[in-house]
Amino acid sequence: MWRGLWTLVSRAARGPHSPRLCTRQGSGYRAPGSGATIFALSSGQGRCGIAVIRTSGPASGHALQSLTAPRDLPPARKACLRLLSDPRSGEPLDRALVLWFPGPQSFTGEDCAEFHVHGGPAVVSGVLQALGSVPGLRPAEAGEFTRRAFAHGKLSLTEVEGLADLIHAETEAQRRQALRQLDGELGDLCRGWAETLTKALAHVEAYIDFSEDDNLEEGVLDQGGSPWGWEAETSGIQPPQVLLLSLSFPPSTADSEVRKLEVALGVHLRDARRGQRLRSGAHVVVAGPPNAGKSSLVNLLSRKPVSIVSPEPGTTRDVLETPVDLAGFPALLSDTAGLREGVGPVEQEGVRRAQKRLEQADLILAVLDASDLASPASCNFLDTVVIPAGARNPNGSRQRLLLVLNKSDLLPAGRSDLHPDLPSHLLLSCLTGEGLDGLLEALKKELAALCGDPSTGPLLTRSRHQHHLRGCLDALGQYKQAKDLALAAEALRVARGHLSHLTGGGGTEEILDIIFQDFCVGK
Repeated sequence: MWRGLWTLVSRAARGPHSPRLCTRQGSGYRAPGSGATIFALSSGQGRCGIAVIRTSGPASGHALQSLTAPRDLPPARKACLRLLSDPRSGEPLDRALVLWFPGPQSFTGEDCAEFHVHGGPAVVSGVLQALGSVPGLRPAEAGEFTRRAFAHGKLSLTEVEGLADLIHAETEAQRRQALRQLDGELGDLCRGWAETLTKALAHVEAYIDFSEDDNLEEGVLDQGGSPWGWEAETSGIQPPQVLLLSLSFPPSTADSEVRKLEVALGVHLRDARRGQRLRSGAHVVVAGPPNAGKSSLVNLLSRKPVSIVSPEPGTTRDVLETPVDLAGFPALLSDTAGLREGVGPVEQEGVRRAQKRLEQADLILAVLDASDLASPASCNFLDTVVIPAGARNPNGSRQRLLLVLNKSDLLPAGRSDLHPDLPSHLLLSCLTGEGLDGLLEALKKELAALCGDPSTGPLLTRSRHQHHLRGCLDALGQYKQAKDLALAAEALRVARGHLSHLTGGGGTEEILDIIFQDFCVGK
């Protein structure tokens, strides 16, 4: 029996990483040239008060001693003021703070050193040249520090992506989402799912391995309780933690756990577009009849003169796009041509492009002139765009639209009966700015629904995440349809493999290159 048990141990041990500990195992991937010691400027280019230069690799300690000779290495993780000198000529370079991070307790898991120097270009250049003269050191490539952290198990692949998103974050919502992913929320969720599959796989393989020899009762896949009548005690033998998890069977069954996992995966896959919008920006299209104030609204929201504003109808003839921060959320704001008929061929092409963008929009800002609601152009826009958008899909998946009545400063004081059949709307004056706070609050609510709230849980921010969760869900579907227990076990292994790939296990070189190419040199 114990020979068969250890077969189960070895199979279970091939699963995903066990729950996170303070020190992780390596990813199994070795960064290119990871035996060399690298150095780079890690802070921004240009003049600044302090610039940070760091190294990573086995020669980091030698490099630090070479530039601070004859002093010894400073205490680990304590800042010390040292005079930096060129190791070739002995010429003083700067008086700087230096830090020593012996591996594996460092960002990359290797020996690391940091030089906090004054940020003048001459100082930075002198220190970089001095480091380049130390034997065994070479300049770092883009993203190489983080790549080494991944290779040494300091970061999972989802955390690496979170770090990249944090570096590129431009809005409050993007920062919060990236920080939560860097903290490991998505990776922890995937590891929890993988643990569920490990337990289910243990059920299946236990029945395959022990049903004949140990007379396990049939129906172990659809009955509760443990098929064994003993606890996880091995008389001194230490099985992997993943087996301990599988031997303490909960009062739920393999099939029921798989069904729960299917539901959870389905929820996240249906919600995947929100995370991608949060990372890349929601598409917000400003549309309306000519001279309604669309270009003025785009300039007001972007806080810069993106579009030409003129009383002449038809000034905007093409789609003008600008990325903006709307109430803390990223958005791609599109100014479109005024929708009308009977115009020249150039403006007609602009109208056609505007209508196409309306179909692709995540959110429509429909703009009308509050002082001219009875005009044919306004009525036609209400009938063809505003009202259909609100009633297009009765199942609740309608296209999101905010109706904005601009030029409220032209309305008579106290006037409230603008139009008897007018849908819910917001009053705004692009000239005076009155009503802007209300519009931004409405935009925040709509964009939060479109992009998701990072505080509610992990979001899928990349198509890679969606691909692996879809593959996991498909494999679980094959598990349910399998008539043979061996095929059912294989389907569970495939599903678990997709979750492992999502967090970084077994990642291919091409995928890693794509992910790390977004990092700057020095990170």
